[in-house]
Amino acid sequence: MGAGSSDVRLPETLRHTEPWLCARIRMTSGRPAHRWTATVRPQRASRAGRPQAVGRRVARVRRRRDRRGMIRTTAPRTASLRAARRQRAEQLARAQSGAVSRRQLYAAGFTRAEVRANVAARRWQLVGRHVVVVHTGPLPIDTTLWSALLSGGPRARLDGATSLIAAGLTGFDVDRHRVSVPRGARVFRDRLVDVRQTRRWREDDLARGGGPPRTRSEVAAVRGALWARSDRQAALLLTMVVQQGIAPADRIGQALLQVKRDRRLTLVMDVVSDLLGGVRSLAELDFAHECRRRGLPEPSRQVVRRGKDGRYYLDVFWDEWGIVVEVDGIQHVLAQEVVADALRHNDVTLGNLKVLRVPVLGLRVAADEFFDQIEHALLDAGWAGLDPAA
Repeated sequence: MGAGSSDVRLPETLRHTEPWLCARIRMTSGRPAHRWTATVRPQRASRAGRPQAVGRRVARVRRRRDRRGMIRTTAPRTASLRAARRQRAEQLARAQSGAVSRRQLYAAGFTRAEVRANVAARRWQLVGRHVVVVHTGPLPIDTTLWSALLSGGPRARLDGATSLIAAGLTGFDVDRHRVSVPRGARVFRDRLVDVRQTRRWREDDLARGGGPPRTRSEVAAVRGALWARSDRQAALLLTMVVQQGIAPADRIGQALLQVKRDRRLTLVMDVVSDLLGGVRSLAELDFAHECRRRGLPEPSRQVVRRGKDGRYYLDVFWDEWGIVVEVDGIQHVLAQEVVADALRHNDVTLGNLKVLRVPVLGLRVAADEFFDQIEHALLDAGWAGLDPAA
């Protein structure tokens, strides 16, 4: 018989239990339905042939045509299955500080519509374009770092200053978190993350340990300095890494040897050389550069001395002439530091050494006056001074 007639083959049980559905299929189907399938809940037929709920309301059956034109019906995803998938997503996100990528959600069985629905219901929140956080509260730093990493894809790793923050660096802020990927990977940039390819990608640069995958601290310090917005920010980053013990200066120097060319390479090498010489703050770094510019002799830095209360450090020391310079940062105005500084100053003076104090603010607003005093003290102690021919 012709298409749409009553000889469409249907499952025998469905003919008796769902006569209304069979009639609808015969009306709309133009092809044999030997591959037709249906998934329906247990129901009982009423006198009118329509389904009635057994204990609860029946979910509406969805009907659609597949690529071959065959009609297929599927029951909608139930609330219990949706709750089970949400629980699976939360378990996955628990190992990533609450963050999960869209790729991971789709692999777990979520549809794009389900992700949008959970965000619209304020169960989840979006972070960037590719990451979902399975709560709507504030984002701690660990969640932010995981979100940045997941935005870069499966081969990404935290790099530069972001990797150092993940390693424990404090007091240094970034506008966007840097994520590096190998050549050929997708790159993009948004308000949270800057995903870029790097020609310096090496598999053995991956740091060991837990947390999001990241570049080793010494390598990240060098790259962060090369990628910094200014020379001063580069010097500050390197100094803070050594000062906070994230990476020692000698390992940073070894990592720097891998860099063959960069517009900031000379500056970074000078800063690392000063860090190897004992500089522990950006103010001391500025002091060392100013000494070279004025032709003053090269001092020793962070010299260890022993007093009655234990060890202490001298910021700058000319041992040959007995001159000590203390570079006072903002921490020296604290009450506990004032007492310790006074005791150290007196102990050094009793050792027949001349102590000069230079506040950090003095290096900014009155550098000439302070360095004239230092030069005068060195000349009085026997320094021959600059060569007139120079």
